[in-house]
Amino acid sequence: MAEELLVHAEGEAFIADTAYDADHIRSCVRRLGMKPVIHPHPSRKRPLQLNRALYRLRYRVECCFHDLKRCRAVATRYDKTATCYLAVLHVAAMALWLH
Repeated sequence: MAEELLVHAEGEAFIADTAYDADHIRSCVRRLGMKPVIHPHPSRKRPLQLNRALYRLRYRVECCFHDLKRCRAVATRYDKTATCYLAVLHVAAMALWLH
């Protein structure tokens, strides 16, 4: 499924965790013109280089999603339409930003 989802990806780098460390995923990322920033799997015979500064961004994004999901309305998604849910996300993001 990763290759199918990568077709829709945009940006200069593809940041992912160890689960996505496969040669076919890395080559697909390169074909799309992005730099793969994937932590090498421990079972690799020769570990590949990792841009640690870019990889740390993944952690920050995951923490942001964690903080957003602490809001009950975001985590449970009671809203019936995508527009209402997006509004809830905006309010939750503003509350985090102001906090």
